[in-house]
Amino acid sequence: MNKEIINKNHISKDAVFLRQAKADDIGALEQLLNRCYRETAGWTNEADLVGGIRITQAELASIIDNPKHYLFVYPKTTTGTCDGDETDELLGCIAVDIKVDADANEKAYIGMFAVHPDLQGAGVGNVILQAAETFAERHLQGNNRPSRLTMSILSHRPELLAYYQRRGYQLNGNKMPFPDDGNNGEPKRQDLALLELEKIVSS
Repeated sequence: MNKEIINKNHISKDAVFLRQAKADDIGALEQLLNRCYRETAGWTNEADLVGGIRITQAELASIIDNPKHYLFVYPKTTTGTCDGDETDELLGCIAVDIKVDADANEKAYIGMFAVHPDLQGAGVGNVILQAAETFAERHLQGNNRPSRLTMSILSHRPELLAYYQRRGYQLNGNKMPFPDDGNNGEPKRQDLALLELEKIVSS
């Protein structure tokens, strides 16, 4: 993805659409995720907390090939709508990973949520997150129990925590140290942790 400025005034949140990621998207996904998480553009980046890359092309290929892991992308088009031709750039992405807990209950883990820095603050992220939640809820409806959505965020990001809390997510008490294995970037502080959030979306 090049670094040309995308004018958020030319993007309508009502025109946002998602499709499932495919192998041809891997290069653009790698650039989008690493830019949103590891560079300083946009308010959602983690550049002051974690260095190194966010994800590799090999990891993205594994996710796309996993039938329980749904990765969705918001492609840029020539018209700004789903009717236009795709330009091979991505404006956003989000993943829904269907997991099974120790009691054999399914839950949906939402991750890899990114919006192009030039579009942040325009409501695009809200639309993408809502679409992922709706997909997860429909997928879990057959369980005859409340659908649980979970996600993890970095500690020391109060503004990001507040964003998700406004959308119904709450801390559930689960916390783990940031993985220091080199596969998720390099933590820049020793007390960095991952906090788990949870939202009940249906019954």
